[in-house]
Amino acid sequence: MPGPYLATEGPIAFSHRGFSPEGLENTLPALEAAIGLGFRYLEIDVRTTRDGVVMVFHDERLERVTNGTGRLADHSLAELSAVRVRGNERIPTLAEVLQRWPDVRLNIDVKDDASVRPIVEVIEQSGAHDRVLVASFSDRRRLRVLRQLSRPTASSAGMAVSAIVKAASPLGLARWVARLARVDCLQVPRHFRGFPVVTRGFVRRCNAAGIPVHVWTVNERPVMEELLAEGVGGLVSDRADVLARVMRDRGPWPQII
Repeated sequence: MPGPYLATEGPIAFSHRGFSPEGLENTLPALEAAIGLGFRYLEIDVRTTRDGVVMVFHDERLERVTNGTGRLADHSLAELSAVRVRGNERIPTLAEVLQRWPDVRLNIDVKDDASVRPIVEVIEQSGAHDRVLVASFSDRRRLRVLRQLSRPTASSAGMAVSAIVKAASPLGLARWVARLARVDCLQVPRHFRGFPVVTRGFVRRCNAAGIPVHVWTVNERPVMEELLAEGVGGLVSDRADVLARVMRDRGPWPQII
């Protein structure tokens, strides 16, 4: 049986870093905009400051989307309070996002090793175990978070475990690998380095093993509809507006959680 996080009717729609045509990714307005479109699952990224505060931010460095410079990890929370995303919005903390939207579920991509213990502390303090899914490209980092939590929390496979599950699925071993690796779902790209990852057979075998496949990052309506027809368990999209229309045409929206 799926845990509370994944226990919902039909495929899950995730907004990728919220929704902002202006590029205000991972900011409060971007997350608010996605929620306004009907999303109840938000994909976000986290990194940790020099003084141990978990921030909602994707890049290692500040330059691409902010007026700051250098690595986020080299700054304190106080120093980051003056930094603005696209010149307008501040970088929020994970604790702030959890508190602001208690009825929303977060798919949290843990971007650095320094975030392992701080994210555990935020989840424990907020009692958000059923509201978050722990993700990371690094399975080692992901498992370090899970082992330190006092209660089970949903988790998706990193790159290594995803590859092992894909290789094991034709042998009927996908469920065994997933259980051993503490994986509740796979979050994968449709293609990787030119090779198909998400195929109809792979999705069918994963579904039979009780492992939903979530596909990122899907921004075109025809591709969304094709993947949903193939039985994927979720889609992650930058185009939350498009995905919301697709989901509304399929059934109840906003998604009931």
